[in-house]
Amino acid sequence: MIELHYLHGKPASKADLRTQNSDFIVQEILPFGPTGEGEHHLLHIRKEGLNTADVAKILSGFAHVHPKEVTYAGQKDKNAITEQWFGVRIPGKETPEWASLNCDELTILSSHRHSKKLRIGALAGNRFCLTLRNITDMQDVLARLALVKETGVPNYFGEQRFGHDGKNLVFGRQMFTGRKVKDRKKRSMYLSAVRSYLFNFVTSSRLAEYGLEKLNGDSVMLAGSRSYFVAELWDDALLKRLNEKDIQLSAPMWGRGAALPQGEAADFEAKALAEFDADRDGLEHAGLEQERRPLLLEPQHLSYEVEGDDVIIIKFALPSGSFATSVLRELFDYEDVREREFRQRQLERREQEQANSIV
Repeated sequence: MIELHYLHGKPASKADLRTQNSDFIVQEILPFGPTGEGEHHLLHIRKEGLNTADVAKILSGFAHVHPKEVTYAGQKDKNAITEQWFGVRIPGKETPEWASLNCDELTILSSHRHSKKLRIGALAGNRFCLTLRNITDMQDVLARLALVKETGVPNYFGEQRFGHDGKNLVFGRQMFTGRKVKDRKKRSMYLSAVRSYLFNFVTSSRLAEYGLEKLNGDSVMLAGSRSYFVAELWDDALLKRLNEKDIQLSAPMWGRGAALPQGEAADFEAKALAEFDADRDGLEHAGLEQERRPLLLEPQHLSYEVEGDDVIIIKFALPSGSFATSVLRELFDYEDVREREFRQRQLERREQEQANSIV
C-alpha cells in the first residue's frame, strides 16, 4: 500500500482509536422514510460486537426467510456501536415480534412496513461520534480541527476497503491474471479495491504536486451530485463557484470510455496512471465505466469536546461512500486498538501453529 499524502502535513499527535467499542459510534442516515405498508420490513437496529453479516443471518433465521431476502444499505464494523437499517422481505406473512430479538448485542430500535427493497448504498450518509484517547499533543489536534473544518481532507478510501494487509487489492489483481471468483459480492469487492487504489494514488499524487491548485481542463463535479463538466479555463466565475463550494475538484474512478478531464488535468492524470496499465485494462474489461469522485471531503456539523488532557470526542457527518478514518488521519497519528489486538491474535495463532508442527 502507498503512503498517502497529507493535505495539512503529517499530524504531530499520537492517539488511540477504539480502545472500547463505545469509542466508535456510527448512525446511518436514510434518504427516505418508511412508507408504512408493503411486504418489506424496514428495521432500525443498534448492534455491538456483531458485524452486518451476523445480524443478517440472525434476521433470516428468525423470520424463516431465505438469506437473500435480508438486505442492508451499508456494511458496519463489529468492533463499534452502530445503528443501521435492514430490510426483510416477508410476502403474505404476519409481522414477527421483532422486539423479542433484543439482547445485549442487538436492539430493535424501530420496525416499519415498507414498499420497496432496501438496497446497498441507499444511504444519505453516516453520523459519527468518535473518542480518541492517550492524545500526546492536544494543541496540534485543535489547530488541525480548525483547518479541516475550513478546507476538508483528501477523500481517500479507507484501509478497510482493501482488507487486512491489502488482500482485497491482491485478489482483485489476481482476477486480472486469471483467478476465478464465482461469488459476485467478493468479485465486486475485489474490483472496488483496485479502483479505489487508483483513485487514492491519483488524489495523493495531485495533492503532493499541486496542493489545492486548479488545473485547466479539470473535470469538476456539481456539489451533492455525480454530474460533472470540464473547466477548460479557470475564470473568475468558476473560481467563485469553487470557493462557494457549488462545484468540487475531482479524481478518476477508472473504467471504460474516454478520460473525463482535458488539457493540463488530463495530462497529469495520464502521467499518474501510466504505471497501472494492467489495473486499468482489468477494470475496463470487467465492465466498469469512467466516473468521478470528489477530491476533497468536508465533514459536516463538525464539533468536538475535550475531556482532561488526553481525550477528545469528535462528532461529524459524512456522505455515503466516505470514510471517517480519512478524517482522523489528518488529525492524529492514531493506532486502532482493535486492529492491533486482531494482529496480535493472528501472530499468536501462527506461532502456536508453528509450535504444533514442530512437535
